[in-house]
Amino acid sequence: MNRRRARPSALLAAALLLLIAAGCTRIQRTDEAERVPDQGPAAELRLGYFPNVTHAAALIGTGKDLFTNRLGKTKLTPVQFNAGPDEVGALLGGSLDAGFIGSGPAINAFSKSEGSAVRMIAGATSRGAQLVVRPEIRTPDQLRGKTIATPQVGNTQDVSAKKWLATKGLTGKVNITSMQNSQTLNAFRSGEVQAAWLPEPWSSRLVLDAGAKVLLDESSLWPGGQFPTTVLVVRTEFLHAHPETVRALLRGELDAIDYAERDPAGAKAEVNAQLKKLTGKSLSGKVIDRAWADITVSADPLCSRFPALARDQQTAGITARSPEVSGMADLRALNEVRAQVHQPTISSAGLDKK
Repeated sequence: MNRRRARPSALLAAALLLLIAAGCTRIQRTDEAERVPDQGPAAELRLGYFPNVTHAAALIGTGKDLFTNRLGKTKLTPVQFNAGPDEVGALLGGSLDAGFIGSGPAINAFSKSEGSAVRMIAGATSRGAQLVVRPEIRTPDQLRGKTIATPQVGNTQDVSAKKWLATKGLTGKVNITSMQNSQTLNAFRSGEVQAAWLPEPWSSRLVLDAGAKVLLDESSLWPGGQFPTTVLVVRTEFLHAHPETVRALLRGELDAIDYAERDPAGAKAEVNAQLKKLTGKSLSGKVIDRAWADITVSADPLCSRFPALARDQQTAGITARSPEVSGMADLRALNEVRAQVHQPTISSAGLDKK
C-alpha cells in the first residue's frame, strides 16, 4: 500500500498553526487575568520579602507600619523568604499576592506562567551584590576548582555568577553550590567554600566578619553601575481585582523610600532592627554602613536592563533560551501615585508592550 509523504508546505502550515495556537493560548491566559473585575480593596495582602539590606524598602515599610497605614482596613500579612525561587513558587501557587523579589526570579515567574501570572509594578533597590573570595584569590582564573556559593539555584545572584563565569570560560571548571546566606558565612569561615556571590548585607558580612575580599562588584558590569537587584511584583489577578490595594501598597513603598532618602541613619537603624527581629541577630555598625553604601533604594525598576537580564539566563545555562519579558512591566499605578506627590514618571522602556 502506497503512503503519500506530507509535502513540505503542508508540514510548514501545520507547524505554523501550532505556533499560532500556542500564541493564542498565551494571549487568552493573559487576557483572562486582565478581565478580572475590580472588586474593591482586598481583605488581606500577603506580601513577600527577604531579610536582606537589598530589601530595605520592605523592611522599613513593615517595620514603621508605612504599608499598614496606607492599606487601611486591608490586613497586611508579611511572609519571609530566603531567596527568589521559593517566592516564585508561592506567587504562582496563589499563596502570595505580591512580593519584593530579585530581577531574575521575577523574570522566571513571568516566563513560567507564559506572561499571565505576575506583573512588575515597581523597583525597590539597585546595586548591592558582590563576588567575594578568599584573600589568596586574585584573578578569575584562580577560581578553577574552587567552590562558589550562591543563595539558591536560579536566584538573581546565581544567574549573575554563572553568566560571569561563562564569559570567563570557566563554566564547568568552578563548583557552584547553593545554600542559605547564613550558612554561607559559616562555610566560608570553615573553608568549605572559597568564594560567594551574595547580596547585601551578606557580602559585607563575609568581608568584615570573615576576612573575604571583593574580587568583583557587580555594579562594574552595568552601564552607570546600576542594575535592578530587587523589584516589586504582584499577581496579575490581584492587580486587576484590587487596584486600590495595589496603589496603597505602592504609596507605602514610596513612603519607605522617602524615609530612606530623608533620614539614612534612621533608615539603617530600622533595617537593622527588622533584621534582628527576623533573623535573631543585628548587624554591626560597620557592616550596616558598608552594606547601605552599596545599594540605591529606588522605585525605578530599570526596565531597560531586563532584556539583557533575560539573555543572561540563557548564557548562564539556567534556561534553554532567553525568557520572554515583553509585557512584564505595568507601571501605570506607580506613575499614578508618583504624580500625586509630584514625582516624575518612570519609564517602562517598552517592557509594558506584548
